[in-house]
Amino acid sequence: MPDIGEQTAPLDTIIPAIIERFAARNAAREAGLSGSRAVIRLSANAIRAVHRQDFDQARRLVAEARAVRDSAVAAMREFPDIYYAGFLHDAQKEYAEAETTLALLSGGVIPTPEELAVEDPAYLNGIAEAVGEMRRMLLDRLRRGSYDGCEEILAAMDEIYAVLVTIDFPDAMTGGLRRTTDQTRGILEKTRGDLTMAILQREAMAAMRPPEA
Repeated sequence: MPDIGEQTAPLDTIIPAIIERFAARNAAREAGLSGSRAVIRLSANAIRAVHRQDFDQARRLVAEARAVRDSAVAAMREFPDIYYAGFLHDAQKEYAEAETTLALLSGGVIPTPEELAVEDPAYLNGIAEAVGEMRRMLLDRLRRGSYDGCEEILAAMDEIYAVLVTIDFPDAMTGGLRRTTDQTRGILEKTRGDLTMAILQREAMAAMRPPEA
């Protein structure tokens, strides 16, 4: 009868190799998690800077977010199950939202997913959520009594929604875009109503002013 011990590889060489692989995967996961959290935080701060109209600060923050994102992507690239676990998608979405908000509210053009180096689902959900930030900017202008650019902001919101509503694929493929698009429609219609009411009120007040002598 053969000696069982002679038929198997020694565990003292197998287990260290397994531990080493686990350690590498865990390091990639930790790098991805911490990097994703940083990207989300930096992107949120960039959007706040946009609303303060501090576009230079916003550009610095999105550039930092992109550098952190690139480092996290590099750390996870060898581990597809970690790369596609979900937290990177959320970070990419927030980054795309920040870049889109900055571009549209500073007079630029909407960036492409290739320019941002983000996955298509993250890009689509990111530009959809940027519509909410555009509503916030429009309402801020109305509260200040400024109507300049409001029609253009609404038109940009409308254009984003008009594109998103044409995308009809399973949620598993688009990252739940259908729900985000439904929310975008609600935001768009409320904003259209708010702007229309503000314009009508302004016109009514203008009509009530006595004519200048």
